[in-house]
Amino acid sequence: MLLIHCPNCGPRDETEFHYGGQAHVAYPEDPYALTDREWAEYLFYRENSRGAFAEMWSHSAGCRKWFNAVRDTATYDFTAIYPIGSPRPDTQGEVR
Repeated sequence: MLLIHCPNCGPRDETEFHYGGQAHVAYPEDPYALTDREWAEYLFYRENSRGAFAEMWSHSAGCRKWFNAVRDTATYDFTAIYPIGSPRPDTQGEVR
C-alpha cells in the first residue's frame, strides 16, 4: 500500500487519490493561434523521464483539492508535496 500525504488531510491510502498528469505545463497564451500540431503537442506530449517528476494529484475521496507532488518514477517515493501555483521545490533535502 502506498501512502500519499495530502496537505489538507494528512497521510491517506493511494486509492483515495487521482493522478492529474505532469505539473507546471503552461496553458498557451493564444490557443487559437496554434497549428493543429502545436495544439496536439500541448494536449498529448508530456515528459516521461525516469527519476524525480513533478505531478498534479487530487484527493478525490477526501478534501477533493488539487496539489502538486514530486515523485520518483522508478521507486514511487514522494519527495515533496506543495500547492498548485507554487514553484517546484528543491528535492535534494529531506524526504517528505
